Amino acid sequence: MTENWAAGPTLSQAQDLQNQISEQRQEISLTSVEGSAGGGAVKVSMQADGTVVGVAIDADVVLSDEVTMLEDLVTAAFRDALKECGNAQAAVIARLNALTRSDQGG
Repeated sequence: MTENWAAGPTLSQAQDLQNQISEQRQEISLTSVEGSAGGGAVKVSMQADGTVVGVAIDADVVLSDEVTMLEDLVTAAFRDALKECGNAQAAVIARLNALTRSDQGG
C-alpha cells in the first residue's frame, strides 16, 4: 500500500488494514507463553490470547503439606503467564501500528 492516506483511506486500503489486523490476531492466538512461580515448581502454559493450555506442578510441591503455598504458587504462575500474554499482544500491536504508520506515509 503506497497510497497516501491524507485524503482518507480508500476501501481497498481499509480492507488491506482489516486483513493485516486479522493476521495479527491469528498470530496472537498461535503464540505460546509460559508463566512460572516457585523457581519453576509451578508452570502455566497459555496462548497469548489468554487461552489456558496447561498447568504443571512439580511433585515435590504436591507432596508437601503446604496447600496454601501451592495455591499461592499457582496464582503467581497464572499472573506471570498473563503478563507474558500482554507482552506478546503488545509486540503484535506495535508491529501493526508500525504498518499503519508506514501506510500513512509517516
